[in-house]
Amino acid sequence: MFGLRGLTLRRHIVCLNGAFMEIQEKKIKELIPYEKNPRKNDAAVEYVTNSIKEFGFKVPIVIDKNGVIVCGHTRYKAAQRLKLKTVPCIIADDLNDEQIKAFRLADNKVSEKSEWDFDLLYEELDGIFDIDMEEFDFDLPEEQEMPDEPKENHREATYKKYNLELVDGTRLDGFYQMPIIHKEDFIPEDLIGFNYMLTAKDKNVGIHCFVDDYQFERLWTSPQEYVEKIAEYDCFLSPDFSLYMDMPMAMKIWNIYRSRLIDQFLQDCGVCVIPTISWAEPETFSFCFAGIEKGSVVAVSTIGVKREEASFHVWKTGMDEMIRVLEPAAILVYGGEVEYDYKGIKVVYYGNHVTEQMKEERSYTKC
Repeated sequence: MFGLRGLTLRRHIVCLNGAFMEIQEKKIKELIPYEKNPRKNDAAVEYVTNSIKEFGFKVPIVIDKNGVIVCGHTRYKAAQRLKLKTVPCIIADDLNDEQIKAFRLADNKVSEKSEWDFDLLYEELDGIFDIDMEEFDFDLPEEQEMPDEPKENHREATYKKYNLELVDGTRLDGFYQMPIIHKEDFIPEDLIGFNYMLTAKDKNVGIHCFVDDYQFERLWTSPQEYVEKIAEYDCFLSPDFSLYMDMPMAMKIWNIYRSRLIDQFLQDCGVCVIPTISWAEPETFSFCFAGIEKGSVVAVSTIGVKREEASFHVWKTGMDEMIRVLEPAAILVYGGEVEYDYKGIKVVYYGNHVTEQMKEERSYTKC
């Protein structure tokens, strides 16, 4: 046995293609390098040494019945450099001399046929933080030209990342090219949060996204995966991506755009979509109502509006402008009533079930 970074290797038996092979620990001084080995491997010894130090000796050396190395000369040299006393070995005593010679060559040759998928390679490397991959020769020069095919794959990955394949250039509105949403006249009896969509039993309700952004960010990441489930419900209210006052304007535009694009995609898939309207300061009015047809049923939120006078002022100013620009047929208000003149427009209120439940729990605790 040998110890390496706390790892102890034990003798055991493995089954490969129906044949049982025993992994044995052999003293390194008993192994014999093949004198006619045509593979020059000295340049790789440093990296294999680093690999063994980091991960342990995971791949046994293959030897013949006389102890001559068939496959694993680089690992043998790395073991010598690490001053290991023993190494794991598989004895290929089921092969004749000609098979041994052929296997030695074939094992080295097949690695030449492998190529890197650079998009997947860089994605994997990006997820490794605590291990220095340069120790294993993953230090590709910045100026290295990528093959044509990976470049095309990278373009496709970028399109997918930003859902550009969903964009219909013929159905965009205004300077900011917001995707256009057709008006709806449906009014749901009740609403449930997007985070309950996968477990709710009652499908005769609408789905709202007046929850923390992380709850429905996955919808932007993979919209196709949620279409079938969303379609089981009466309607869907647009993702309410946040428009915080201190956000850069570019982020506010991006969040409105994302909401519209998902809406248009879901409508194209046959989902009844009620556009959620949100805004921030008056400068956002140039884009936050874009893409919505006049006369539609729309949804808004009053969550947090009543906490501060300044918040209510922002909400009221935006509501005035929204009514002027969109002339909605009805307004679905989520989060409770506020004192506001909706100018004769039909208004339907929906309670914040989470808040109501918390109030009930507090009331129960007091009792």
